Amino acid sequence: MQKKLHIKKGDTVVVIAGNSKGQEGKVLEVVRESERAIVVGVNMVSKHTKPNAKSPQGGIIKQEAAIHVSNLMLKDPKTGKPTRIGRRLDKKGKLVRYSKKSGEEIK
Repeated sequence: MQKKLHIKKGDTVVVIAGNSKGQEGKVLEVVRESERAIVVGVNMVSKHTKPNAKSPQGGIIKQEAAIHVSNLMLKDPKTGKPTRIGRRLDKKGKLVRYSKKSGEEIK
């Protein structure tokens, strides 16, 4: 069984460790098998490509690489600072994520 992660696609996250520390961006994709995420503008790598239909010249392109979710923290919707998250039942009995820092529900 795959582990439930604290981030989802579309979340705004802050990098708390590694070469991209302090940067923030939106999550494009979450890979649950390897517990990694791809974040816009974070953990950029140079990839050498052969000429193809998409890039007739080929060459070196910069693109985002996956970063481990332990190095990411969700950005608090109220304060804009990194926060841990919790899960609780709302009034309808549905499990929702909330910010531990401000208590605000995360949409």
